[in-house]
Amino acid sequence: MKSFIGTYECKIDDKGRLKVPSSLIKQMENFDDKAFVVKRSVFQPCLEVYPMNAWDKVMGKINKLNRFVKKNADFIRMFTAGVKTVELDNAGRLQISKDLTHFANLQKDIVITSAGELFEMWDKEAYEKVISINEADFAGLAEDVMGDLEEE
Repeated sequence: MKSFIGTYECKIDDKGRLKVPSSLIKQMENFDDKAFVVKRSVFQPCLEVYPMNAWDKVMGKINKLNRFVKKNADFIRMFTAGVKTVELDNAGRLQISKDLTHFANLQKDIVITSAGELFEMWDKEAYEKVISINEADFAGLAEDVMGDLEEE
């Protein structure tokens, strides 16, 4: 499984164009996709950017849900709200739609951070706030999430 690596600070302009750092562009080229999917995060006020292959895997799971069950239909609607397909332009920028920039409060200073097979786009101030939990809290979280994993 391919994964993105790194955290980058960059800028977004008034038209929603985000200049992608060259090292991230090189990583994007490692995925066989030219198109990426941008969506609202479920748990945080940020955007998630999926290579098309990773998005197809997620949608494969979602497409197995029975849409005649109301909570499934509601989930699908909310999960896919605002989803857009984007491609890098010739200047190495991604065009982020107004509804998505508004959702994540992307105004000028942006942080792009890796999250496995996708990456996230954050307002810089919101990102700093989210990652500023103390060491003891993070240690407990790490133990809860990773402590029971068996090594392969």
